[in-house]
Amino acid sequence: MRLEWTGRASHDLTRVRDFLAPVNPTAALKAVQVLRDATLKLVDHPRIGRPIQRNLPREVRRMIVGHYEILYEIRGTTILILRVWHTREDR
Repeated sequence: MRLEWTGRASHDLTRVRDFLAPVNPTAALKAVQVLRDATLKLVDHPRIGRPIQRNLPREVRRMIVGHYEILYEIRGTTILILRVWHTREDR
């Protein structure tokens, strides 16, 4: 499997970092690294996340990592990271 990040998901990761950095720059970098590392696990275990039925027939799944939610889609041999949010975030 191949892993790709959408522009929105990359922006989400930057937003997470920018939100945390003024208070704790080290925690900001660590949070981003933890989220990136979690997505790498999808390469070997793409169906680890919970399926989201409302997106059928697309195979969109949700993975929780700490206090963050990662939304991704499996498209053939590609895992597309769609969005990253804090679970308390209003969306």
